[in-house]
Formats: sequence, C-alpha cells, structure tokens
Amino acid sequence: MKVLNRRDFLKTSGAAAVFAATPGLAYSQLVGTAGPFDDYRALVCVFLFGGNDSFNMLVPNTPAEYDAYARSRQNLAIAQTDLLPIAPVSTPTPDFGLHPSMSGIHSLFNSGEAAFVANVGPLIEPTSKDQFFNRSVALPPQLFSHNDQQDQWTSLRGNVSSKTGWAGRMADLIRTGVADQQMATNASLFGANLFQSADETVAYVMGPNGPVQFEGFSTDPTSILFEQRAAFRRIVEAQYGTVYERGYAEVQRRAIDAADTVKAAIDAAPPINTEFPESQLGAQLNTVARLIAVRDRLQMKRQVFFVAAGGFDSHDNQQQDQPGLLGGISEAITAFHAATVELGTAGNVTTFTQSDFGRTLTSNGDGTDHAWGGNQLVVGGAVNGRELYGNYPLLEIGGPEDVAGGRMIPSTSADQYAATLARWFGIADADLEVVAPNLSNFAARDLGFMIA
Repeated sequence: MKVLNRRDFLKTSGAAAVFAATPGLAYSQLVGTAGPFDDYRALVCVFLFGGNDSFNMLVPNTPAEYDAYARSRQNLAIAQTDLLPIAPVSTPTPDFGLHPSMSGIHSLFNSGEAAFVANVGPLIEPTSKDQFFNRSVALPPQLFSHNDQQDQWTSLRGNVSSKTGWAGRMADLIRTGVADQQMATNASLFGANLFQSADETVAYVMGPNGPVQFEGFSTDPTSILFEQRAAFRRIVEAQYGTVYERGYAEVQRRAIDAADTVKAAIDAAPPINTEFPESQLGAQLNTVARLIAVRDRLQMKRQVFFVAAGGFDSHDNQQQDQPGLLGGISEAITAFHAATVELGTAGNVTTFTQSDFGRTLTSNGDGTDHAWGGNQLVVGGAVNGRELYGNYPLLEIGGPEDVAGGRMIPSTSADQYAATLARWFGIADADLEVVAPNLSNFAARDLGFMIA
C-alpha cells in the first residue's frame, strides 16, 4: 500500500482531485445575521437549460387568441383539439390549454396545486416596445444570449456584474437562523452554479444520486481501504504552513464530513414509495425527496435545491423533441410532488421553473430561435393554484410586446417572481431587494401565487 504524505496529498491524490473539481462539496459554517425559524420550508429550482418554448407549454384557448397563436406559430402550433384545457380561477372558462404531453401538470393545476406565471423574464425596469427600440430604459445586457440570460435569471443583477445568485443571497441573509443545520442551506444536484453562489455561505454540490464520496476508501474497519481513509484523514487534519495548504485541507475535511453526514442520514431513512421516472431529472428529484425525508435528522429548517434538465435549445426538430422534453418535466415534477405528499411536506416544499429565455413565435422551418419572455410553472401545497399570474401577451407577430419575430417583452420581471418565492421562504420584506435588486422599479413586490 502506498504511504500518503503531505506532498502526495497536495500534488497527486486522486480523491483530492475529485473534490478540487467540485469545491461546492465544502459546506458553510453558517454564521450570519438572521432567524431563527420554527418550521421547515424548501424551494426546488428546476432549471430548463437551452430556453424552453413555453408558449407551446401554455397556449391560449379562446378563438381569437388561439387564431393569433396559430398564425404566428405556423407549423409549430399545437392543434387546439389536442390541448389539455385549463380554466384559471380568475377566468372560469377554459381560456388556456397545456401541451398534450403534460397530463401530470394538468391534474396538479386542476387540483389547485400548480399555477403558471405568464410572460416573465429578466427586466431592470418596466419596458414598453417604444422604450425598447428607443433604448430609453435600462435593458438586461446581451439579450437572447444563453450564458448571459442564464446569469440574469440566477443573479437578478441586471446590468451589474455579479458573483452571487439570489438563492446564495437568501442563504447569507438567514445564516444565523439555521446555524444548527448539519447541511448547507443551498444544495445542488447539477453542479456548481451562480444561482447558489454567495458571499458568506457555500452550496453543497452532490451527484444526481446523492453525496459524492471518496473512491478507494471504505468505512469497513476490517478493510485495508479503511486504513487509507484514516491516513487521509490524518493528512487533512495536519497543520500546514501556507494559506493555500490550510485552505485546501479545510475544503477536503469539510467535504468528507458533509458527505459522511448526509449519506448516513439518507441510508438510515425509510424508503420512499413514490415511483420516479428513469430520467436524469427524475433521479435528481428522487434524491431531493430523500434529503427532505431526513430533514429532522439533519436539523434542517430552510433549504434551496437546484436541479436541471437540458435539451431545450430547439433550433430544429422541435415538433419531434418537444413532447418528450415537456412530458419528461411533467412526469418528474408530478412524481416529486407526490413524494412530498407521501412525506407530509407538500405544504412546505415549492417547486418552480426557470429557463434561459422564451423562444421566437415564428418558425425557422423546423424550430425556433432565442427570445425573451416566457411562462414559468410553480407547484406545491403552498401555491395559490389553479391560476395564471401576470399578463399573458397577445401572440401576434408585430404585436404590442413583440420586438422581432415573436420575441415577447416580459410583462412580469424575474425579480418579482423571485421576491414572491423569497417572501414565502421567510425573507423579510425589508430584505427583498437584497434578493431581487431591481424590485423597487416595479409596482408589485409580491405576485400573489404563494400562500403566506
């Protein structure tokens, strides 16, 4: 057996390399300025990478509005007879319809456990079509760019460069109120991300199936690999001379402790009977459900989970691919909600979507291109469900909200969307602009889709 020394540890340890590649595995010490909380609440962000064509996810169903939609969407339009009709509470006739692949979400909406937020997207201030073309208002930078608009959605920093995301800033605000938690407030099952980046706290990054542990080690005392684990522990707990060495060792030490603590809790938990789809998103949400199941064991009060699915950049093959994409989202989120019901936490867990941007109404022949505003989905027992929030636009080329090819100017800002979720999470009204810095530019600070 190779003897590990300090030089080996810092230069060649394969296990250390794993954690160096995923620094989020080190979790924060959770020292801060807010709290405490006497209940449990969790937010689950489902990010749809690529730009979800959400005007085919939620479609107008009244004659004149559907006709405008069909003219604009051309060969991409969903047949009206195929739509799953929904009747929001505020418009008791079936004014809208869901994509036919989303039967699970259709059922959740009709039972009052799901809602939609219409035409929402990054804005710095309210923007009209004339203001957009005259550049008389501040606009988010690099509109229609994947990376930039992902950053806008997750940071909400507008035209200011940011190293923190709005979930990270929430974690910083509540850090003293959750000081007893044995796991970080923010947890990602889809890699490190800007959404959960913070000044004070660090997100816990794990794989889609749970905590990532060192390979080649064992917790079995009879195994020689157990001795290697003990040797590595001695290395990371040694005293080092430089700031780099000390910091690196601390990252490894916390990573080991976090993985061990969380995995032990999950392994001790009773199984969840809800069946999840065999997809990447299904696996991620299954793990989130198992983590929620052990919330008491880990002394958790507040959690924000980040999960994601890709494939939504539908420049081509949209008609062929979209049913599977939207159907997969519907199946995974529906299963996850059923699991929260099984766990008795449906009223404590809210799932919501984000995506790079909406897509053009016009067809490029076989798909769509990058746009701006789009529709988002919110699911949970605390959702004021069976309702559509915000202003659904007229889907007409050249209409009042179209800036080119059916690129809709958002009528609701991502800041308002985030602030509504943050307030339910427990962020005080006075701190909402820390989470959503552009919120003061908009009349409504709370969109009303969450039960207080």
